[in-house]
Amino acid sequence: MRVVTVEQLKSVLATLPPNPRIVASGNFATPKTLLSLADQCIPEFRLHMLNGQPGIPDREGVTYESAFVGAGMRRHPRLNYIPTRLSLLPVLYRDHYRPDVVMLHASPQRFDTVSLGTEVNVLPSAIDAARARNGLVIAQSNAQMPYTYGDAQIYESEIDYLVEVDEPLTVKPATVPDDVSREIGARIAHLIEDDSTLQLGIGGVPDSVLAELGHRKGLRIWTEMFSDGVYDLHKGGVLDDEILLTASFVFGSRELYDWLNLNRKVRMMRTERTNDPSQIARQAKMTSINAALEVDLFDQANATYVRGQIYSGFGGSTDFIVGSLHSRGGHSFVALPSWHPKANVSTIVPRLTSNVTSFQHSYVVTENGIADCFGHSQNDQARNLIEKAAHPSVREELRAKAAEFGLL
Repeated sequence: MRVVTVEQLKSVLATLPPNPRIVASGNFATPKTLLSLADQCIPEFRLHMLNGQPGIPDREGVTYESAFVGAGMRRHPRLNYIPTRLSLLPVLYRDHYRPDVVMLHASPQRFDTVSLGTEVNVLPSAIDAARARNGLVIAQSNAQMPYTYGDAQIYESEIDYLVEVDEPLTVKPATVPDDVSREIGARIAHLIEDDSTLQLGIGGVPDSVLAELGHRKGLRIWTEMFSDGVYDLHKGGVLDDEILLTASFVFGSRELYDWLNLNRKVRMMRTERTNDPSQIARQAKMTSINAALEVDLFDQANATYVRGQIYSGFGGSTDFIVGSLHSRGGHSFVALPSWHPKANVSTIVPRLTSNVTSFQHSYVVTENGIADCFGHSQNDQARNLIEKAAHPSVREELRAKAAEFGLL
């Protein structure tokens, strides 16, 4: 590894082959200094990120690639969406979308390593794929990035160039869940038992679920990501202190990031492990909580497309839904409001016209109730979705459609 200045790194980037593929730290750990240099020095390049946020390079000559589309790439004319489960994205790096350059957002050096800090995810596999074909691995070492353990630790021998920076990390703004989210969260939390293992993300419903779990005991975390709600469970003594908290990326407050720094109770792992359904299935009472945009009477969920356009992607939901159903005592929850206020339509629909993201869930939960799905006939599934999850104003219409489908 060679520690270089920004000016020296410009010279390195200027020598890259035409239109290189750059895989960069995604979600909320964007390597801003490195991407700014790429924008200045590379006329054309393919920028590959998960959940890319606003502020990334955007001009002619920059093409986007993503398996999970964030706000910085959504509905963009130069976006190439790659449908895949996150657990399989490392296979794509190895065989189909090989990186020429990997740009990392890392912690300061500690002995002969740096840490990927808040964002591990698919980056170790991208490093492996780049080094297998003589690609470059470049890190910005940020004084404000926490040092985390597990697969987050990257040896200096795996990095070609490192530039030192000091830039603030993106933090999650404080939000208050709305009434519908709180109602859905309370319904889900009521079914979560002591000693369960949780997977959940960020948003009103996950935050509401976590807020209702203060009286549980021995909870464990095996998740793709977590935020301050999990930290609050730790502070409240709700988590099993003997089991490492396992995740792949983190997004939250500065206080959360400070708690992560050098914390051996938290294990940040690569996606192939956290999202491996067979590993998920081994967790005690594995409980996955995922959002959807709409669910139909056959318990098929769309969580990826809006009006025929890609909105996000499979993410980790399909991995965790399957893994949870295979876990002894496990459950898979899909959560959504029963009514979409902006579009003024029901989110429980007769049959999906959009692409299917997932199917077969333990429960579909709205503010109206909990529809028990797994282990029931398709007729009972449809009946439960109509009577317990759907908005009252559309139940008669849904009953008529279910009869037309031969479900009632």
